[in-house]
Amino acid sequence: MKDPLVHTALVVEGGALRGVFSTGLLDGLLERQFNPFDFFIGVSSGASNLAAYLAGMIGRNSRIYMDYSLRPEFINLSRFIRGGHLIDLDWLWETTIREIRLDLSAVYAHRKPFLVVLTDVQTGEALYHPTSADDLEHLLKASSAVPLLYRGYPQVGGRPMTDGGVADALPVGEAIRRGARRIMVVRSRKKAYVKKRGPAEYLLRWAVRRHPSLKRAISRRVEVYNRSVTLIRNPPPGISIVEVCPPEDFRVTRLGKDLKILQEGYDQGRSLAGEAIDRWEDHHRFPGTGI
Repeated sequence: MKDPLVHTALVVEGGALRGVFSTGLLDGLLERQFNPFDFFIGVSSGASNLAAYLAGMIGRNSRIYMDYSLRPEFINLSRFIRGGHLIDLDWLWETTIREIRLDLSAVYAHRKPFLVVLTDVQTGEALYHPTSADDLEHLLKASSAVPLLYRGYPQVGGRPMTDGGVADALPVGEAIRRGARRIMVVRSRKKAYVKKRGPAEYLLRWAVRRHPSLKRAISRRVEVYNRSVTLIRNPPPGISIVEVCPPEDFRVTRLGKDLKILQEGYDQGRSLAGEAIDRWEDHHRFPGTGI
């Protein structure tokens, strides 16, 4: 029986198509009817995967990764070169809402807080936005709107927003600040991954040059991300964190469109669900041991 004084959280990282791992893992948790969490925080594609988990829709998001995401209407380089979206979130959201819409009533039947991470374009700060059936779908799109790749900033509360991963890709610190003492964090990167500066960062900074606060947030991404990983591995006293990462042979890339590799990444996530549950239960028996 769960101790009512222990607050538990599930945090899910984004990563575009790399998120196929987390949707596989979450489907595996659903198959085992495993949901001991008091609240949920998701970023970008991780937030969308959390929504399907809370809706109880096994296989819903795997279809998005292995069908809708591979269609030319979604990722289109020639359209991008002509000045359009590289990733057309408008098309994806309109199509999936029409054809495989989330069961919003099921998401909120749990009566547990579900937060989606956004980045405020005007301040460059992370916004941990509570969701409801009325605004979830729009917030999920705003959290996934990667600068440059999606040409525009969705409005939330009258303010422009962009990809939550810009300001806080691994919001474990926020989960702790909100009272979580036991956390499962589902990654889209291998455990040994360390974020480094690269050409993509400089391109993004150029693309958002008219938004100085957002540009600064992009400049801080490496430091913020690696600090979050350090927190996961070295939590404060009294905090227990189970980190679930893709295996070392995980081959999915951010925009990779190889169906075989995507299926492999999904299966890898799904196959690790039982191990993730075992590790969670070990932490419950032996909190703070690092098991």
